[in-house]
Amino acid sequence: MADTTPDQIAPLLTTEGWELLASLGPYSEKDAFSLNDSLRKAGHSPDLVSAVLTQSRLRTRAEAKFGEFARQMLFTQAGLEQATRLTVAARHADRFARAGVSHVADLGCGLGADSMALASLDIRVTAVEKDETTAACATINLMPFPHASVVHSDATSVPLDGVDGVWLDPARRTTSSSGTTRIWDPEEFSPPLSFVESLADSGRAVGVKMGPGMPHESVPANCEAQWVSVGGDVTEVTLWFNAVARRGVRRAALVLGPQGAAELTSGEDFDGGPAAAVGPVEGYLYEPDGAVIRAGLVADVAAQLGGHLVDEHIAYICAPQFHDTAFARAYRVLKVMPYNVRVLKAWVKDNGIGILDIKKRGTAVTPEELRRQLLPGSKATAKGRGTKTATLVLTRIGDDRVAVWAEPV
Repeated sequence: MADTTPDQIAPLLTTEGWELLASLGPYSEKDAFSLNDSLRKAGHSPDLVSAVLTQSRLRTRAEAKFGEFARQMLFTQAGLEQATRLTVAARHADRFARAGVSHVADLGCGLGADSMALASLDIRVTAVEKDETTAACATINLMPFPHASVVHSDATSVPLDGVDGVWLDPARRTTSSSGTTRIWDPEEFSPPLSFVESLADSGRAVGVKMGPGMPHESVPANCEAQWVSVGGDVTEVTLWFNAVARRGVRRAALVLGPQGAAELTSGEDFDGGPAAAVGPVEGYLYEPDGAVIRAGLVADVAAQLGGHLVDEHIAYICAPQFHDTAFARAYRVLKVMPYNVRVLKAWVKDNGIGILDIKKRGTAVTPEELRRQLLPGSKATAKGRGTKTATLVLTRIGDDRVAVWAEPV
């Protein structure tokens, strides 16, 4: 889907446009056509109707990240994709507040999520955005905060006089008429990682949000790297420099879930830390959170659980006892079988299994294809399908492929 254009924002920056947008309820795809027709019949121009419906759709999608604040904000398609969730932005802002930072330059502010969080803590914010349409949206989004201002400029050319903190969320996508494409090389980001490091060299408190797949070898040596997962999805790795980096913390996994926040930290570099033992699949199988895996802290979790890895190269942990932990999903091991389609078909039939959740790690097996092989799929054969639900974990132990029948705890 193509990104939001200036023509889709400009009509909203009028009294008629803003009031019409505010009058709409949550966006519904099935009602969009009839709503379009009724708004035009009411005398609104086609351009305004198109802009209002586009923005209504984006606002509805944005509620997952911004909650009720989304109803008063403006969005672009690309900006929403990369925007920080407000719950995470609040944690970014808290770092700067705790460090005593008084003026933050948000370079590449996008739609202004992090600027909003910073300004809500009475920190002065200069929000800088290169894209004109996105800068216009950020201006609207930051209007309730007197301590925040938006500058339409390139992030690398803005004077930083009087600024004692810098936050960056580099653009990691390119936009074209067919949509957006992810960029992987940190030096191709806008601004690049080398620019971030130059800011840190000035002694300022610097934080930068990067993609969670950032390789360990690309993480600068003089920072703290914190991977963050929200509801099981790894959303970012944040690099913290100088006053906003915690003493004695080199890498961390922050897990945000329904029960609150939990964090695991290590002062060791990525090639350090404890070495986990390797042992059999037994007792309880633990699937570490993605942030734990990205931060290289799987062995640390295994030590907490009194457990071991099932293979030294695969992030599955087993322990004889159950331990409630925010850092891993737990399963009770019911049976360990060799990976053999014939054997698994017999297992499905013997146990009356009709719904199969397949998880995998360390094997090239495609869960969807295996599910089709194991469960009767046609109307004729589905009559013989069982009714039980089961979880099957596929993995590798050395050179052997195994299938673990496991029950979620």
